[in-house]
Amino acid sequence: MVLEICVDSLQSARAAERGGAGRIELCSALSEGGITPGCGLIESTLAAVSIPVFVMVRPRAGDFTYSPDELAVMEKEIACARKMGVAGVVLGVLLEDGRIDVERTRKLVLLARPLEVTFHRAFDSAPSLDDALEDAIAAGVDRILTSGGQATALAGCASAGRLVKRAGPRVKVMACGKVRAGNIAEIAAKTHAREFHASLRKRVGTPVMYRFSNEIAPDGAANDDAATSTDMFARYEVFEQDVRELRETMLRALTLRP
Repeated sequence: MVLEICVDSLQSARAAERGGAGRIELCSALSEGGITPGCGLIESTLAAVSIPVFVMVRPRAGDFTYSPDELAVMEKEIACARKMGVAGVVLGVLLEDGRIDVERTRKLVLLARPLEVTFHRAFDSAPSLDDALEDAIAAGVDRILTSGGQATALAGCASAGRLVKRAGPRVKVMACGKVRAGNIAEIAAKTHAREFHASLRKRVGTPVMYRFSNEIAPDGAANDDAATSTDMFARYEVFEQDVRELRETMLRALTLRP
């Protein structure tokens, strides 16, 4: 029974451990779905917590079909993370038609060893989740992260449960997608998953008093984005009590499960 908490800051990593998380997925830019964190954040997090830290390996936001140059970057990021002493990496590579790129994923998995490898939620983009499961197993990953192809874990319970049954002991299936204390018991009962992934981030205040005009777009914003409505001062953190509540509810649900 494992609760993995996704974080993009040192403060959130510490809160996740204090709340009882069994593992951390460390990213940067969770507002973009998560990309590879910098070496400073990785090193600081490893020094600050004692639970396993898995590092996201994603060279950019957007789709999961990567160029040779981007794959070379991913290889370097995996080598760096392994050298720094992380417990695992989280990655995903798809073909243009949405299927898992077995060949390139397997190459990254072999490079990552002896670290554990999670295939992230790009899995849910595949046209057939059953085929994607077999492809992920063929690529050699240790677990897949899925919401059953739906927007939330609760909505995808039927599909995720089927994947858990089909996977058997061959690969772990970790449920994700707005997993909360109020729904984890139902998700656990319907999917029979034994690993759960959640972010739990909440917006926090900023000490910054001076604000320039919101009409100024952030650097790097695309011309066709609604950048002018973005609050550049927004910050999000994970809170210890939220993690503790989710973990305790998870443990009760799994203890009572037949």
